[in-house]
Parts: sequence; C-alpha cells; structure tokens
Amino acid sequence: MKTTVIYLCFVFILLLTGCGGGSLDSDTDQPNSAILLSAGPDQTVSEGVTVSLSGEAQGQTESINYSWTSVPDITIVQEASTAAAATFVAPETTTTLSYTFTLTATDGNGNQATDSVTVNVEPVNELPTALISITEPSLTQEADFPAGIEVVLDGTGSGDVDSPANLDPIAAYRWQQTAGESVLDDISLEGATLAFTTPILTENSTLSFSLTVTDQEAGEGTTDITLSVLSDSNTLPIVDAGVDHQVFPGEIILLTGQASSTVPAARPLTIQWLNDPNMLPVIDEPTELRTFAASQKVDTEQTVTFTLEVTDAFGNVVEDSLTVTVKPLPINPVNDTGVALQATTSQVGTLHQPDYPGQDAQRGQDAISRFGLLEKAGRGDQGFDFTRLDNIGDEQDDTSQPWRCVRDNVTGLVWEIKTTDNGLHDSRHSYSWYITENNGGFTGDLSGAGTACTLANCNTQAFVEEVNNQGLCNFYDWRLPTHNELLSILHLGNTASPMIDQDYFPQTVTNLTAPVWYWTSIPSVDGVSNDQARNAWAIDFASGNDNFLNKSTPVSIRLVRGGR
Repeated sequence: MKTTVIYLCFVFILLLTGCGGGSLDSDTDQPNSAILLSAGPDQTVSEGVTVSLSGEAQGQTESINYSWTSVPDITIVQEASTAAAATFVAPETTTTLSYTFTLTATDGNGNQATDSVTVNVEPVNELPTALISITEPSLTQEADFPAGIEVVLDGTGSGDVDSPANLDPIAAYRWQQTAGESVLDDISLEGATLAFTTPILTENSTLSFSLTVTDQEAGEGTTDITLSVLSDSNTLPIVDAGVDHQVFPGEIILLTGQASSTVPAARPLTIQWLNDPNMLPVIDEPTELRTFAASQKVDTEQTVTFTLEVTDAFGNVVEDSLTVTVKPLPINPVNDTGVALQATTSQVGTLHQPDYPGQDAQRGQDAISRFGLLEKAGRGDQGFDFTRLDNIGDEQDDTSQPWRCVRDNVTGLVWEIKTTDNGLHDSRHSYSWYITENNGGFTGDLSGAGTACTLANCNTQAFVEEVNNQGLCNFYDWRLPTHNELLSILHLGNTASPMIDQDYFPQTVTNLTAPVWYWTSIPSVDGVSNDQARNAWAIDFASGNDNFLNKSTPVSIRLVRGGR
C-alpha cells in the first residue's frame, strides 16, 4: 500500500512593531487568548494512507504541551506531548468520511487554547474483475457444445481486490446474451450463475454472453464468452457402456449400458453389444441396452472386452467399451442350488431381471449350464453333474440299466441310492441317531421308538456298519454325510417335492409323508442338556429345509463316501 503523508504546515508571521513586540496569527476562537494556536487548513485524503497532523503555538512560556482528539473517534499516534506532531491512518471506506481533529495547547502557566482542522477521507476503488467458468457440461470454451444440452455459466470466480472485509466482494451480477439464437427467455439474469439449453438448429451456430459484476463501491467489471454449438445432425449420442469389473466363473456379467440423445430427431437409437471376436461368453440379448452374459470357466485369468455401439437416426455411430476380468475360482467349486428363476417385486419367472441384480439364478454353475458353457463329466439338471455307478462301482452310461450309487463329479462324493424293495436300502426305513464318537457328548438312542428297518437295532451307526459289511458298489468306507455334504445335493430349483434330481436319486420321498428328513452326522448345540447334545441336524428333502431333531426321532438315511 502506498503511504501518503499529508503535512499540515503552518507559517507563522512575525510582525515587527515599532516597540519591538511580535504576534502569532491564530484561528483560535478564544479572544485575547494567552496562547496563539493554529491546527492548519482542512484537507481531503485517500483511504488507507497515513496522515500527519502538525500544529504551532506561542504562549506565555517556552514550554507548551499538545494533545489531539477527534470526532468521530479514531486512533491518533502522538510521539511526545511537547510537540504537536501526530499521525493517523485513514480508514478503508466505501463512502466519504469526515473527521474533525482538535488540537489543545497548554503553556507552563496553565493557559490553554484549542483549534480544529477537518480531514475528509475519500474511498479509492479498484474495479472488480469479472470471470466466467463453465460448470456444466465438463467442456472447455474451445470445445463444440452439443445441441439440446444444459449449460451452466458460473460467475462466482469474479472478485474485487479491495473489497470490504465484512462484505461479499461482488454486490451484483448482470448477464446478457450478445449474439446467437436467443436462449435466455424467462431466465433470471441477475444471479451468480446462468443456466440455459443450447438451441437445436440445422446448422452449427455460436452463442455469446457478457457478465457485468458490480462491487460494493459501485465499480463495474465486464467479461465475455462465446460458445460454439453443433447442429442437430452433428450432435452425437451419449453412450456409457458401464464400469470395468471382475467376476468368477459362473457369475453373470451384467451389461447395463446407457445411451441417449438430446436431439429428438436423432431417436430412436439402435443398440448393438459387441464381444471380442470368437470369444465367449455369449451375450444374451445383444440389441438391448440392459442385458447380460455368463462368464465361462477359465483356468487362468482372462480379460473380455464388451463394446456398446449406438447408432442414431442421422447415422452417427458412437461406441464405448468396458472390460471384464474373469478370474479362476480360488477353491474347488461346489454344487449350485439349481435355482433358475428370477424375481421382481411382483412376479417370478425365467426372464433376466437387470433391475434386480445379485439373484441366485444370475450366477454360478446353474447360469453357466443354462448358456451351454458348463463342461460336465456326466449329466444332471442345471449345474449338477452326476454319474451313475453299477453294483461294483463302475460307471453306468446306459440309462436303461439299473444303478446302485451316484458319483457327484463336482464334489467327488459318492452317494447311496435308495430303493423300495424292502431291503437294506429301502427309503421307507427309519433310524434313530446313534454314534459312539464325535457325538456332542451323547451317543443317541440305540433303537428309537417308531424306527423300522431290517436290522436288530435301527440306528445310524448300525446301518453304516452293515452297508460297509456288504460293500455297496464295492466300497467299504460309507459314512453319514455332514450337514454341508447333504445340502450339496439339494435341488432348490424344483418347484415340487422332492428337492433332488430324481433322474439320479429316485425313491427319495416315495410313499413318505412330508417332511421327509434325512440324518446328518452333525450334532446340534440346540437342545444341549448337562453338556450333552440331545439333538442332531437333519435335512427335509420334501421342502429343502434343515432343522435339528431329537436323536430318538425315526429319520431316513442316505450314506456317502469319498470327496475331494
């Protein structure tokens, strides 16, 4: 800041008289004063400068004391009372301020005199700077703007270097369109921002605008901006294929593209999803914006590119792509649920529901199988993969021939097949839960009430021992399945009982009244008494539910062996 020092100088004229006496001209209002005093002439100064005050006096003694006061009050700096010199800083202001400074002089005899000077402080205003930025869309001024889009011009970056600290730098904004097709009808022109829609014309055009800003001291600054606007036929569709992501084999790749045009004559838009040449997965509905594909089985990580190609009515073609990384499963796969239906808030069906992602039927082995991409060692509904085994454990490919066991090619487990011949494996037989080891502190019931079988004691351990004695399918390591193992062959996609693939597991619920429970080897913490687990887990193949039952309950058994 420049500091302007105003010296208020007083010239004292010594008038020599015939008797050798002298006098001091004074502006004091006190007649016949013992002190002659002058505070100087009135002055006008600029805001922010340092102003010097200086007076002169002649009294009855050589020593004179001085003091300054002001109306209105302002800080006055006076180094010594024996000199009239003082200073003050003219305050910043937006209007003219007037200060009256009074100088009081007192001599050694106590005589006093006063004189006043008026100092006017004028504002000094630096003009504000107008600045326009484009906040919508994210395009620079040099870019071509599409037709029919909303544009927001923002003047909040405008400023004023000498604005009052307690006020906004800009007191007012005023917008004006200076060239081009009128776009500001019924739009306020007094705000800090200006929003409008670019015109839709058959030829390229330009729009020009000016912004005038006014600061708190009525100073004005102006700037201009010009935008180039494309014609309707040169305005391209807006296309977004989606975000890159990764999936595991069997998960649905959701292709949820977006495409639009701000020009009505450019619609309808033609949609085409493109995949890498000669690569899987196959896109289900490639001409729909929102569609899907099933990720294929991979042994090593692969990246697949999907491109959304959109063509408008003018023949403009715009593409956008996303990449999907298909990663191999980190662990061995497990059986899927068999569910193929998808739901909305009002219906259930086989159609893909892009608005309701993450459903069971949209991912997993079942989805891969539905697209014909699941490699199976055997056969089975949906994502299940089973192979029949004959009575000596060999694969039985002839579906017309009997079989005694079923191998699950996904888990490696081999399962017992139930019969209705009143023999050892009859599905109508029932057993209490009885295991001498790993039983939760309670072995169970040796032969529970209501059980029925061909053995002396109808319990789980007795049945396992007898099946191993006979060597079902030439195997001698049969056991009760765990909870998860038995769940793995549930076919929850079936809409009616039994909840299992009947082509491989017949007679599961034959002539039995629902629920049809099958024991697992897992005792339950529910029903523990004196640290003894009185219950064990079972699964109902009529409904697919699981629950814990008292170990004395008569329940069916399906044995298992092997596994990965």
